Amino acid sequence: MSSATHQKQNPAFYALLVLLVFMAIGPVLLMLANSFKLDVDIISGATGLIFLPTIQNYETALCDIIWYEPDHLDFCALKFGGSFINSIIIALFSTALTLVIGCMAAYALVRFRFMGRDTVSISTLLVRMAPPAVLLVPVFGLWNNEFCIDKNTMVGEWIRDTFGGRGDVCLAGTHSGIIIIYVAMNLPFVIWILQSFIVQVPRPLEEAARVDGAGPFQVFFLVVLPLIKPGLAAAAIFTFRVAWNEYLLASALSDRDTKTVPILIVNNMSEFNVEWGVIMATGMLLAVPPIIFTLLASRQIITGMTAGAVKG
Repeated sequence: MSSATHQKQNPAFYALLVLLVFMAIGPVLLMLANSFKLDVDIISGATGLIFLPTIQNYETALCDIIWYEPDHLDFCALKFGGSFINSIIIALFSTALTLVIGCMAAYALVRFRFMGRDTVSISTLLVRMAPPAVLLVPVFGLWNNEFCIDKNTMVGEWIRDTFGGRGDVCLAGTHSGIIIIYVAMNLPFVIWILQSFIVQVPRPLEEAARVDGAGPFQVFFLVVLPLIKPGLAAAAIFTFRVAWNEYLLASALSDRDTKTVPILIVNNMSEFNVEWGVIMATGMLLAVPPIIFTLLASRQIITGMTAGAVKG
């Protein structure tokens, strides 16, 4: 009996693998290390891991939400906590709305037959090819001029008296305005990716559910959705990361009360006195929610892929 022989891998393969891992993780580790350094240590060019760590940068970034007043700060000017909450609200609501609308639209395009179905399906993907910069000028004009509630109406007066502000109440400068444009921007991709998952759902399962007395919505929510969890998770990861990291549209449609974390970081970098340690700390805080969301959603992808791997 001959023993199984294993061919040795070329050392260049492992060298390339180590290089790719270093290129992926190296910048993150460098940013993490610099977030615990003072600006003097960063600007001086001292490299390496030998330094006295400090949490002053994180205290400066989180000064508006921590329960104590840092000794090195006279005034809390960064307001990271408010921007972080705005990013969470915008990312979560836009992701939820995109998934709800996208999965229903994808199901209709796959299961229902109507005139122009193929044209609509292709058009959704073509719309996604347009860069976000193309939407900037028309959306800015519409959000500031067309989609407004006149200040002289009863609703406009109530909103202005309750929440403040002057003039007409428009979508620009509100969470809703940013959420709507993110939903419109990500919806074509979500519809396209969910169509490939819904096609794989066997029709006999839906027909059996209808025979048992299930209505259309019961078939959709109780039969189809559980079977396309991997697709929903993949679409959720993509939508959340786009909404969380997007800067161009948010910078044009937000104001002081609705600005997100990317806008805060860029504005902090554009000041004359740039605090590199604080920028590194805010960058690390910005990366935490997408990582957590991706890990939670990726479990659904793995569960869906392995659900039918073992036959009973």
